[in-house]
Amino acid sequence: MQKIVVLNPKGGSGKTTIATNLASYFAVEKLRPTLMDMDAQGSSTHWLSKRTQEQPLIHGIAAYERNTGLTRSFATRLPLDTQRLVVDTPAAVEPQKLPDITRNATAVLVPVLPSDIDIHAAAKCISNLLLIAKLRRDEQRIAVIANRVKKQTLIYKSLMKFLENLQIPVIATLRDAQVYIRSAETGLGLFEMKPHGVREDLEQWLPLVGWLAQRKPLPIEPGTPAITSTLASAPKTATTSLDSIVAPAAQEARIPSAPERTVPAAPSAKPVLAQALAAQPKPAAQASTPPPVSPAAVMNAIASSASALTPRASGAKKIERSESLLPSLLRRVFG
Repeated sequence: MQKIVVLNPKGGSGKTTIATNLASYFAVEKLRPTLMDMDAQGSSTHWLSKRTQEQPLIHGIAAYERNTGLTRSFATRLPLDTQRLVVDTPAAVEPQKLPDITRNATAVLVPVLPSDIDIHAAAKCISNLLLIAKLRRDEQRIAVIANRVKKQTLIYKSLMKFLENLQIPVIATLRDAQVYIRSAETGLGLFEMKPHGVREDLEQWLPLVGWLAQRKPLPIEPGTPAITSTLASAPKTATTSLDSIVAPAAQEARIPSAPERTVPAAPSAKPVLAQALAAQPKPAAQASTPPPVSPAAVMNAIASSASALTPRASGAKKIERSESLLPSLLRRVFG
């Protein structure tokens, strides 16, 4: 089973949009997804409530609810047939909760909007994932999604220059489109809409779903709790200023607003994010931006052994991997 966490403590970055459309894609591909909503606003749960019985089934877990009659582990247990778990995290999640949220995660997706504030928030988020959640960069479990972009703008170029300095893969660039608003209003996923109206957007999702298909599943059994504790008593984590988080090279990518503002640099301390990246072993080769993905490349990647589902506990029947995870999506986009 794969556990995919969509995370960015900055509110309004598009976490729910990505989580719901990922769950929709897995449902269309008959991969029996579970969508866990940790946000107290309940946006993902509300989206699920709009779906009809005729649509592909997506199991929902409202992890934000507190039931005094149930333990946390029992309330967040997964259905036995779950193959994909998508976790929609809340805004302002505390750094000390990251190890629990990301435990056994196949992938941690960080959506970033093209704005100066979001760039700073993304830097702090990735720094916490490396230093507090202890996700190693060479494991390639962290990936960035450039969300709601307009490619002809200066701030988009600023965002991409900043992401290149993070040495974290940018696996998708999603445009700012009305189709996502329609998805939120109707309970439909992008992959359930008429292909002729969403062709360009489906093409932008191909690198994302192809990258996820190559992730090696980590041990988490269906029927077990997805979140084991709330870490309410966890020790407080030392905080740092935002200016000490962004690497100096990333600071050059900022587009100042008029009139020009100068931000004082941190006093001779090495930036936290730069220190975290330097402490991590560098992979042999890692692209900063996703290469163009053809249908054949996606199919070959999905057919690799890395995308095979792991068997359940010893003695249990092995889950058979489907011949292809993207047949319907490829037909929608290219056929």
